[in-house]
Amino acid sequence: MDKENLWHDKVKKASHGIRCRVLEHTVKNNGGYLSQACSSAEILSTLYLKVMNLESLPFPITPSLFPGVPGPDNDFYCTGAVYNGSRGKNLDRFFLSPSQYSLVLYAALIETGRMAADGLDHFNKDGSVVEMIGAEHSPGMEVMSGSLGQGISQAAGIAMARKLHGETGRVFIFMSDGEFQIGQVWEAIQTMAFYKLDNIIIYVDINGFQCDGKMTSVMNIEPLEKRLEAFGMKVFRIDGHNIEELSLCAEINHEGKPSVILCDTCPYKDITILKSRYPKFHYLRFNSEEERKNYRDFLLEMQGEVKG
Repeated sequence: MDKENLWHDKVKKASHGIRCRVLEHTVKNNGGYLSQACSSAEILSTLYLKVMNLESLPFPITPSLFPGVPGPDNDFYCTGAVYNGSRGKNLDRFFLSPSQYSLVLYAALIETGRMAADGLDHFNKDGSVVEMIGAEHSPGMEVMSGSLGQGISQAAGIAMARKLHGETGRVFIFMSDGEFQIGQVWEAIQTMAFYKLDNIIIYVDINGFQCDGKMTSVMNIEPLEKRLEAFGMKVFRIDGHNIEELSLCAEINHEGKPSVILCDTCPYKDITILKSRYPKFHYLRFNSEEERKNYRDFLLEMQGEVKG
């Protein structure tokens, strides 16, 4: 098998695995952020397995207990960035802005060999760093993005610092489309464009829905690409499930401009049973034991595809 097909197969397998893990977690716990896994699985898999230049880990990390708050007297504190390897000057750094995708990120870390397979067993338990709404100590994260829209400002500040220190590593930000309804996001974008932070690449999951329903009904943000271009960004709009396009956009020269990759996605991709929840996809909680069983049966079919 040639090298090109090898990474394709790895990304496709990881994407399927992410959806399976999040669906399994949702069935087991009677709830979960399932649509986010459907829409973003290829984005996160492609970032971790193809696009980002991260340090390889000798073995998957088993989540530890909460190390305590940072401070001069706490020698045990560390952020969740250890799952992404060291912060070398030439290495990339990753930031998750919408913390409701934490469960999906944890699944992605497992599928890409960075977190131990039993990592989700620690999810949302007292004393665990594997939190439902991830914080700076949670796997894969190094800042607390807090309310939606704050992650981009923190990542932009780090990108500027990296430029000032002559570091060549890039800063990757994963965002959701709903964040572009927030004023702070546009302030950050304006700042990034003004300071020509071309070491930033933003991937946006445009699945078209938020907790209150369809984006265009709640607060329309389209045409998003034209708005971002007007602010001075280099913008691409692609099929967010096309791994080749996801990879190529990060390789295109965008010297002098921050880059935004708008990824049009489906909130029930490969888990079609979820389509019946239209237009409320944000968080799945089962209405009955029968519905839960239907999702469990769907999971068994998906897991059978993996084994096959």
